[in-house]
Amino acid sequence: MYRTHNCGELRISHVGQEVTLSGWVQISRDLGGLTFVDLRDRYGITQIVFNMDDDETLCLQARKLGREFVVRVKGAVAERSNKNPNRSTGDIEIEASSLEILNASNVPPFTIENETDGGDDLRMKYRYLDIRREPVRDNLVFRSQLAIATRSHLASQGFIEVETPVLIKSTPEGARDFVVPSRMNPGQFYALPQSPQTFKQILMVGGLDKYFQIVKCFRDEDLRADRQPEFTQIDCEMSFVTRDEVLDTFEGLTKNLFKSLLNVDLPDFPKMSYDEAMERYGSDKPDTRFGMEFCDISQLAKGHGFSVFDDAEYIVGICAKGAADKYSNKDIKKLTEWMQRPQIGAKGVVNIKYQEDGSVKSSIGKFYDDETLMAWKEHFNAASNDLILILCGEKEKTQKQMNELRLEMGRQLGLMDPTVFNPLWVVDFPLLEWDEDSNRFHAMHHPFTSPKKADQERMLNGDHETMKALRADAYDLVINGVEIGGGSIRIHDRALQSRNFDLLGFTKEEAEEQFGFLLGAFEYGAPPHGGIAFGFDRLCAVMKGQNSIRDFIAFPKNNQGRDMMIDSPSRIDTIQMEELYLNSTAPNGEE
Repeated sequence: MYRTHNCGELRISHVGQEVTLSGWVQISRDLGGLTFVDLRDRYGITQIVFNMDDDETLCLQARKLGREFVVRVKGAVAERSNKNPNRSTGDIEIEASSLEILNASNVPPFTIENETDGGDDLRMKYRYLDIRREPVRDNLVFRSQLAIATRSHLASQGFIEVETPVLIKSTPEGARDFVVPSRMNPGQFYALPQSPQTFKQILMVGGLDKYFQIVKCFRDEDLRADRQPEFTQIDCEMSFVTRDEVLDTFEGLTKNLFKSLLNVDLPDFPKMSYDEAMERYGSDKPDTRFGMEFCDISQLAKGHGFSVFDDAEYIVGICAKGAADKYSNKDIKKLTEWMQRPQIGAKGVVNIKYQEDGSVKSSIGKFYDDETLMAWKEHFNAASNDLILILCGEKEKTQKQMNELRLEMGRQLGLMDPTVFNPLWVVDFPLLEWDEDSNRFHAMHHPFTSPKKADQERMLNGDHETMKALRADAYDLVINGVEIGGGSIRIHDRALQSRNFDLLGFTKEEAEEQFGFLLGAFEYGAPPHGGIAFGFDRLCAVMKGQNSIRDFIAFPKNNQGRDMMIDSPSRIDTIQMEELYLNSTAPNGEE
């Protein structure tokens, strides 16, 4: 056999046993009469010792081993004289009696160690080597454990796992679709699902009552650390439920996952309205692990001859506790330049420092006397050695900018402890967003979200301005400033759904062509229903205190959407192009 034990299994209790191990050579060390080899597999590392006095030929063979050689070793377990307390197998070693090279290896392009010298693209090109590194391997093991725990919990709550189609119909709402040409239907295309939304609603019409699926979804979007063109959702739907019943169910799931995988007991999740989140944090996914909540000083700051403030719609500040002596003028300048980048677009940052000696220093000192600035101190609930940072401008734009500044200050001051988890539900989102460029409404979540019950009549019969005030029966789960999941109570009435399509700019014909199957289903006894979808990759990253989802995906894409290992996307064969009518005229005459 290739092995009697794995490389993380042997302990002092195994001393004297004859064992066989197989794995990869992590490193070898030639110390004259002795050669030491660290042998690694998925489970750990075991030290192998080859003694020149016992078997010179075997020892010389061991000295020829290179990094990542695959070998099988037989020998006896012995107690180490110099134990390694940092390794689970650090009390023992294997005194080798035989060595077989199962496969040689080229010198790897980067070191297969926890701290590697390989850049992102290089590691993704050789992803099979990167997966051998403990941090990546552990992330993939954690992902597997999280999926198993999710299935177990939802099954215990009566949910049924159902697979929905991957080849579906393209729809104009939401992100861009990935499309797939149909050979048997020339000139026509499938789309890969951005979510199984309509199918899970159809399953509720079908009476399945509780559905879930750990499902791949696809969106042709610009990429960043927490986005990939293909990603995984924990997708769920329930019938005959209110909003709070959905929230209770999936708060229970989240608590169960944190307890079973991290042994973390999460507190009950508070609820915060969308409007409150925007006023306090400038974000619908606030990181509540630290303070620095927004303080609106529009009324206090105007009328003192400082035109920048006098002409602004909105003036807002944050208080960084104990930070005044940490930020020199040079530091403030760097922070201002960071905020002035095109991605954020702030024109400048006003600062006020409340000194330990009771004095105050400010970049707007010539417009506001010390007495006025000291009055602001109370408004901000500030203390000595606190730093106030202020932005102004159009309200919505300035809120977003101040959110970025608040998060950057949280990072710089070390306030984002990855071992602390602050969950909350953000609720009562706007139902619709008016877009001036397209001169129409867009769905804040998606076109199937129900307005709150109190707003349904207004949605059916209200005017244009009424539509802007509609509230959605929608909710997001936010943990540490990351949107983990989002969902809503759905529309289950044809008239209300048709009205929503009207508001979103669909003609009757377009709505029927795109969603006639769903509208038709609503005429056959559709139950009230609602659901949620968790970003599975994001949940993995947040639970492990990491920012990027890529290392929780076995074979991720880079920032250009490319798979560096298999060099995809790529061109396809001319014959395939012709079969799919991608470079010729289809039989029906369409291009």
